Amino acid sequence: MSVGRALMEGMIEEFLTQGVHDVEEAIRKAAAAEVTPRFRQLAEGDVVEKSGPHDVVTVADRRAEEQLTADLPALLPGSVVVGEEAVHADPAIYEAIGGDAPVWIVDPVDGTRQFVNGDPGFCMLVALSVGGEIQASWTYAPALDEFAVAVRGKGAWLDGRRLTAGSPEAGKALEVATSHPDFTTEDQKHALLGLRTEGVRPRPCGSAGLEYLAIARGELDAVAFSWELAWDHAAGLLLVAEAGGASLTLSGEPFRVAGGNALPFTAARDAATARRVVDLLAAGA
Repeated sequence: MSVGRALMEGMIEEFLTQGVHDVEEAIRKAAAAEVTPRFRQLAEGDVVEKSGPHDVVTVADRRAEEQLTADLPALLPGSVVVGEEAVHADPAIYEAIGGDAPVWIVDPVDGTRQFVNGDPGFCMLVALSVGGEIQASWTYAPALDEFAVAVRGKGAWLDGRRLTAGSPEAGKALEVATSHPDFTTEDQKHALLGLRTEGVRPRPCGSAGLEYLAIARGELDAVAFSWELAWDHAAGLLLVAEAGGASLTLSGEPFRVAGGNALPFTAARDAATARRVVDLLAAGA
């Protein structure tokens, strides 16, 4: 191992011991300044379509991301930010996830449609990635007053309570949250149809971050998603993994945050459920 790599790993380990709460405070600060005051208070012109009616951005998304982009690198020298809105403006920024520098992966408002509609089911997502491996994640639902944190190898926590995903109840139909049809290809639609079978109860997903939290707390059995943008999945996948869950792509491999995954993929309460969902997706494909 090179001296530089060893120093970096030591710095990350120290940060994960001492700096996790500082990240939480930075996220709460951005929420209090830019998100919460605009919830159910959006003015005309505060909401703009990006690629269509199901893909919108608000002034809260943009300003919260700007705030986090200013604050997070100061907590970890040498780190960079990959945020959803910055990548929309400059797709090349996304490449940093596969680089050597520590990366903050940021979704300033996950569940923007819910936010726009005055539904409290939205959250803010931040994950810290090093070399394409998620080291820590933060999931904050300000309107629900819930904050979940996960650290690799140290567990997942919701408001100070340890999260354990457990396993689905034997004999009970699996509840699986699935991608919105507007974000799936024809092949992916066929794969998702594999979940329309006895013993499975698929439903449309809401905020991806909150669906992952529901798995980690044992309230949802699995998700089946057809897109791989890191800001939607990085935080939640570590949260699920540290709660005892698992992820699998259509090829049977764990999800890679840097991309190149066989889609759709699943995250589930346990490894057996993840395998069952992937087998059903493969049968439908």
